[in-house]
Order: sequence, then structure tokens, then C-alpha cells
Amino acid sequence: MASKIFGSISQIDIVQATRKHTATVFFLHGSGGTGDDLKKWIHILNRGKLQFPHIKLIYPTAPSQPYTPSRGMIQNVWFDRAAISNQVPEDVKSIDSMCQNISELIDKEVFDGIPLNRIIVGGFSMGGCLALHVAYRYKSTVAGCFAMSSFLNRGSVVYEHLKISPEDSKVPFVQYHGMTDTLVDFEWGEETAKSLIDLGVNVKFVPLKSDHELTQEEILNWKCWLLDILPDK
Repeated sequence: MASKIFGSISQIDIVQATRKHTATVFFLHGSGGTGDDLKKWIHILNRGKLQFPHIKLIYPTAPSQPYTPSRGMIQNVWFDRAAISNQVPEDVKSIDSMCQNISELIDKEVFDGIPLNRIIVGGFSMGGCLALHVAYRYKSTVAGCFAMSSFLNRGSVVYEHLKISPEDSKVPFVQYHGMTDTLVDFEWGEETAKSLIDLGVNVKFVPLKSDHELTQEEILNWKCWLLDILPDK
């Protein structure tokens, strides 16, 4: 397995706030997807364009690079891994490469006047995993983090970091997971939530009657959580 990824974000899709922009959300897609695909999927589930008066939504696209679980095929992925399994060690160098990319995008929002406590990062599947690394290892004063059908591997460096830096556990986290998920099984999601709770993270875990997918119920629930964390000013 390749141990390094040197790619960079290839595209960024943005939905601007309709009035005054006072908050930003980064929404990261799953393996093999794109930011544009994710944006369109969410708009369908929302039954209309997902847009807020005060929140800018940013949908980055991961770089195209070889992905070991797909026998080295080129895919848009945030990081490489040996297998889609809770048991394998993380490819930390690969993950950190993309954490740095996302951190730079967050820094640009801060430079443009949006404070970290008005920025949320999250994602679907692999995108949610990367968001957890960003929120609890790189940008631990963001307003919140979310993950949908997502995971951290057993022994994740996120867990190790929080053990030695418990002050970085303060970011509120909401996690959605389908009870019939056939790619990232429900028990894996539950273990991720429990491990984070044990390390002091304020986790809201929401089980869903779904497979490895986004659902309308999930998006509606997530919108309520989002507006509670990032109310209009």
C-alpha cells in the first residue's frame, strides 16, 4: 500500500449564503465521489437546493489517486488504506496530507472573517472520517463536527491524540449510522461513538433504518443540529 499521498483538492463546489455570510460548513464526500455529486444528492434529499441565509456550504473534491481497496484503481479519495476494515492500521501520512489541505481551506475562511467557532466540518463515510481527524487533531476549536455512515479505525491516532490532549475533545459531534449498513457495519459506527465518548467528546449518536447512504430523515435531523450550533446572527 502506498504510504504517502501528495495530491491536492481538485475542485471546490460552493453554495453561498443568501444574505450575510457569518458561518461556514465543510461537507466532505465519500470514497469515489465528488463534491458536486454530494451537493446534488443532498439537494434531492432536501427536496430543493440546500441553502441558508447565513451559512456558506463548501463541498471539496478529493484528489484522484490510487486506492488500495480498489486494487490500486484511480479514485477520488481523501486517503489510502489497506482495507475497508476496523482492524487495519491507519495510513497516517496519507490522512495528514489531506488534513493539511482542509486546514488550509479553513484558514482561508478565517482570513476572510469567519471565526473558527462559526465553522463546522463533517462528511459522509470516508469524508466523515477525515473530518474527525481535522476537528480533533488539527482544528479543535471549530464549532462542531458531523459524520454520516462513518468510522474511525480501532487504535486511531484520533483516540491517541485525545488521550494526551483531552482539551481537544470539546468539539460537539453528531454521528448518523444506518443499522443495515453493509459497507461500514453498524457495530463499527457504534464503537467509534463509544470510544469518543470515553475520551470526553460530546457525541450525539443517531441510528437510522438505512444502509450505507444518506437519507431524507438524516438530512432533516442534521439541518436542525446545524442551525442549533450555527444560528443566524
